[in-house]
Amino acid sequence: MSIPVELKYSKEHEWLRVEGDTATIGITAFAQGELGDIIYVDIDCVGNTVAKNDIFGSVEAVKTVSDLFMPITGEVLEFNEVLKSKPELVNSKPYEDGWMIKIKITNPEEIADLLDAAAYQALIG
Repeated sequence: MSIPVELKYSKEHEWLRVEGDTATIGITAFAQGELGDIIYVDIDCVGNTVAKNDIFGSVEAVKTVSDLFMPITGEVLEFNEVLKSKPELVNSKPYEDGWMIKIKITNPEEIADLLDAAAYQALIG
């Protein structure tokens, strides 16, 4: 299973790619594998500031719905609109085309609380 070393990870299985004062967020390959085939991504918080650990949306798979938790506090700048018509990208390319949101980081010190690739690998076994 792919766990890119350049990303940060939450214990709730979201990943974060930091680029300056913005970050891209999605769910990990492990998470999408556990959920199964993603059929719908529900995110409607663009323009809002969402606090660390608060729910920013949900993903619906064939057999379940799972909440998405914000790994750090930030203002949601963008939702990956392609996921409206192609939610399966979360399954096939979770770290590339299957990203979910981009945020403006408001509390950069929270990044230190996230896991690196090795710690995330230890978490999921």
